[in-house]
Amino acid sequence: MGNIIVSENVSLDGVIQDPTGEDGLGRGSWFTCIGDKDREAWAKVELEEAMGAEALLLGRRSYAYFLARGWASRSGEWADRLRSLPKYVVTSSALEGPGWGNATVLKGDVVKEVAKLKRQVDGDIVVYGSGRLVHTLTQHDLVDEWRLMTYPIVVGAGERLFGETSGVKPMRLIDTHTVGDGLAFLTYRPVRDA
Repeated sequence: MGNIIVSENVSLDGVIQDPTGEDGLGRGSWFTCIGDKDREAWAKVELEEAMGAEALLLGRRSYAYFLARGWASRSGEWADRLRSLPKYVVTSSALEGPGWGNATVLKGDVVKEVAKLKRQVDGDIVVYGSGRLVHTLTQHDLVDEWRLMTYPIVVGAGERLFGETSGVKPMRLIDTHTVGDGLAFLTYRPVRDA
């Protein structure tokens, strides 16, 4: 059985939108506010996570984001690992242009398709970015773990990690540690009825 792992870069006030300033929100570039030591430590955590993953689950826009930034042709251990992983992309249309490799489009009812994917993949299915998809997965209790790389900045506006839900979603903090000098890496799991 697969585990859906939401892995996000997030500001102190929960913003996940436009961390690099490329989306035109006007409040971006908070991802680049960290120093070299923090960036190196962040990259190490990300590589370790990728090495432990069995698949990626992405929304169409996040898949396109990775492609536009050259991840399909980058070199290095991290890029090689992401390229080799099966990628499942939630979209209502076909993927356009050259792809990232090992990509499968999940069409139809997102909740049913992801539940089916969890039954098919044994291990961690990591979700990067994909804000709208994460909201849907959270609403339908499909997320097994949230890994939040928290940046020491308040953005003040933008799409947040958690949107409105139909009810309270209790979580349990299972791990926390400092990454570099200024990032907090928080890991939560849902508290489910026994």
